[in-house]
Amino acid sequence: MATEAPTSGEYIVHHLTHMNSTGHAQKAVIDWSVWNLDTLFFSIALGVITLFFLIRAARKATPGVPGRFQAAVEILVEMVADQAKGIIHSAESRKFVAPVALTVFLWIFLMNSMDFLPVDLLPRLWAMISGNEHAYLRVVPTADLNGTLGMSIGVLLICLYYNVKIKGFSGWVHELFTAPFGSHPLLWPVNFLMQIIEFLAKTVSHGMRLFGNMYAGELIFMLIALLGGTATVFGFLGHIVAGSIWAVFHILIVALQAFIFMMLTLVYIGQAHESH
Repeated sequence: MATEAPTSGEYIVHHLTHMNSTGHAQKAVIDWSVWNLDTLFFSIALGVITLFFLIRAARKATPGVPGRFQAAVEILVEMVADQAKGIIHSAESRKFVAPVALTVFLWIFLMNSMDFLPVDLLPRLWAMISGNEHAYLRVVPTADLNGTLGMSIGVLLICLYYNVKIKGFSGWVHELFTAPFGSHPLLWPVNFLMQIIEFLAKTVSHGMRLFGNMYAGELIFMLIALLGGTATVFGFLGHIVAGSIWAVFHILIVALQAFIFMMLTLVYIGQAHESH
């Protein structure tokens, strides 16, 4: 028996619903009982692929004329190293931070690039494998706010670590209560509140910026896919033209958002090295 085709709204809602631990859409902004299994799977898988390529490049590096793969990796390494050197002045810190920044850039670039796959490709394959034609699956981890905020919280933890390492625990606590307005006791509550707001604002904006851009890009690809399903010549041609133009433009967004997240990571860690 044939089933009715979903409406445009139902199609979009279905594609924007995660395969999670509860089997239904998340109903609250914060719900610790919900685990988005598709975000976990694709982010971990792409993280492993990122590490694989970096390890492979390191093992195959030669002092002679580099091949195309080695040359591409060297260009990326030099780019990140130059950015790290200009922001983080501690050579000791750069030994850890620069590789982290490179890994973050490549990892986010790969996660963003999942948006280039046909909208229905992997969800349809998963529906066939699972035997559930209504199975949920989202393949762009960075279009999930849980994923991007998780990464930004990771950056926050690194910043807190370097605050304590560079300034000492007592020095950092002293800074929390005396910057930015001064060390007068009456200003301590204001200073502390401003510092907490700064940490929260940087963390939330760091994750929200990446999420917002990738979520919007994913939604536009869905709207273009719907345009191709109008069963008219105009709709088909519009689907091809609009899809091609947006795909070319989205290449810039994918690379740019990965670069921005990496640069903000370096900037925030660099700020942790500075004293007020």
